Amino acid sequence: QVKITDMRKRFFSGMLLLFYVVVSFAQTPYKRIVSLAPSLTQSLYYLDAQDNLVGCTSYCMAAKEDKKEIVASAVKANLEKVIALKADLVLVSGFTDLQDIETLRKFGIKVEVFQSPKSFQEICGQFIRLGKLIGKEERARRIVLESEQKIKNISSGIKWGRKPRMFFQIGANPLFSVLPNTFMDDYMNFLGAENIAKTLKRGSVSREFVIAQNPDYIFIVTMGIVGKEEKDTWSRYSQLTASRKKQIHIIESDIACQPTPITFVQTMEVLEKIINK
Repeated sequence: QVKITDMRKRFFSGMLLLFYVVVSFAQTPYKRIVSLAPSLTQSLYYLDAQDNLVGCTSYCMAAKEDKKEIVASAVKANLEKVIALKADLVLVSGFTDLQDIETLRKFGIKVEVFQSPKSFQEICGQFIRLGKLIGKEERARRIVLESEQKIKNISSGIKWGRKPRMFFQIGANPLFSVLPNTFMDDYMNFLGAENIAKTLKRGSVSREFVIAQNPDYIFIVTMGIVGKEEKDTWSRYSQLTASRKKQIHIIESDIACQPTPITFVQTMEVLEKIINK
């Protein structure tokens, strides 16, 4: 009877140990992550997972100081480098070449695709999904809750007498407008404003179109000398309400164009400050 009891104890102890090993293994985040999208790289830093990042693109500003291995430009990934880094997880955007994704998967590498989000809600959903994937779900959910509350506070604090019309410009030659059903359109939605491109299906617009729409605000989403040149150009059109009221502003593209909960809030805070001046 004693022997049987001892055997049972050893059996259950062994099963318990095996259970903990399996659970521990399942919860272990990926150790060698490669990111092929600046926003995903930025998200890894927000989730405090940068130590597991071994490679990224030349446009990943969040990782610039850490001298991570550069494995891709804006348009093409160096698959040989990714494989040589022994990556166990590769994060990609919906713009990544499908053939590249399949090649990496053939080498047994897990590739997770994040499509371009169409709203702030989708940004938050993708952020939590990434958090789950790398064992940082609790932190991801906390960041999302904080971001949602900040957006709510900003929205409720903005009061208009008349709904303003806004033009969000991306790029200069040619001119591109932020379109509806994109996460950047949500900047205007949360501000309670109207996108002058709300009926458009394509982003390319002419100056004549913008002048005819006569926006109250023009936000130029870019960096460097191009933004200043565009601001000077629009300011010369005295018939524009935005020009007459000096409501032509440059917004940093590194923040506004990055779909993460934190950068979305940062952009909204910049816009709120401009509006409440």
